[in-house]
Amino acid sequence: MGAREEIVHQRLGVSSARDERRRFQRIRLQVPIFIRGTVALGDQFLELAKTLDISALGASITCPRSLAVGVVVTLTIPAPSITSSALVPAGMPPIQAKVKRRQEAGDVHLLGVEFLKPIG
Repeated sequence: MGAREEIVHQRLGVSSARDERRRFQRIRLQVPIFIRGTVALGDQFLELAKTLDISALGASITCPRSLAVGVVVTLTIPAPSITSSALVPAGMPPIQAKVKRRQEAGDVHLLGVEFLKPIG
């Protein structure tokens, strides 16, 4: 892991895998992800963000937009369109998640989200 990612994990309070006692193991995985939701005034937004780590129950995400704790968002992993075939599985469906924590880190916002339904 690079120095920037280590700083981000420290700011989020993410421990190393050997120090954690979690129900599901976290995987350090950087994946682009779309975050869709509604702000307080009812306006919808769509932002391109990136995961820092992910588990069956949640994820740590860097996002250009600040979101309030408690906001429910929809997460979608962008995927190239592939011709339909019985041999190629369909893309992953959108994931509903609730923002559990947030922190500013320069020009990005660090979010801890909990999936409303475990994935996997």
